[in-house]
Amino acid sequence: MKEENQHCDPETGECSPAELGEFNPQTERSGDKEIIYVGDPMCSWCWGISNHLKELKSHYPQFKFTIVVGGLRPGGGEAWDDEMKSFLRHHWEEVTKRSGQPFGYSLFEKESFNYDTEPPCRAVVTARQWVKENELEFFESVSRKFYVNNEDPSETEFYRSICAEFDIPFEQFKLAFKSDAAKYNTHQEFQLNRQWGVKGYPTVLFKSKNQLFQINHGYTEFEQMKFVIEKILSEEVK
Repeated sequence: MKEENQHCDPETGECSPAELGEFNPQTERSGDKEIIYVGDPMCSWCWGISNHLKELKSHYPQFKFTIVVGGLRPGGGEAWDDEMKSFLRHHWEEVTKRSGQPFGYSLFEKESFNYDTEPPCRAVVTARQWVKENELEFFESVSRKFYVNNEDPSETEFYRSICAEFDIPFEQFKLAFKSDAAKYNTHQEFQLNRQWGVKGYPTVLFKSKNQLFQINHGYTEFEQMKFVIEKILSEEVK
């Protein structure tokens, strides 16, 4: 998770994912037009872009809005030392400066912490059956509880209050969250976005007529994302 490993860039507003093993899932997405957000709840620039994504979703209610979880750092494993903490603190300050999003800093008082982004991604995948069109809001709540409250998303109890917020039966969520199926489906999405060629998060794609167009690459404000989508739509009617 140190800078040379995670590659979170304050200039581009992007976090690059860890490499995964070779795999080529054959997955197609149905439907005519669709906004696809590829992100990770523990990607700080994804937290930074959160309000702009909500605005984008609200502006285009006629389009399906889908999340594909990224898998920024599945498994974690980096040393939780002063160098790591210093890097994260500086990086979070950069995100706040650019986006205005708040961060808590009590995480750095913990003696140990594994920056494993797989569990919160799996929580988003697990919650879909209940949250449906509110998936982005669930994703944001997970990010907020981590980045502002600095609680540990690898602990199942982390999600109890979020489940209550979205009227999800926690005991059912817990069983599904711990299942092999949830782990498999989450890993499939990690592989899928890499197969698409996504190199960093947040990334927004626009699907039209079975083509995928990249709308942004890193932190981008609503007006710019809207501009790119409108340009794609205008080209289609010519």
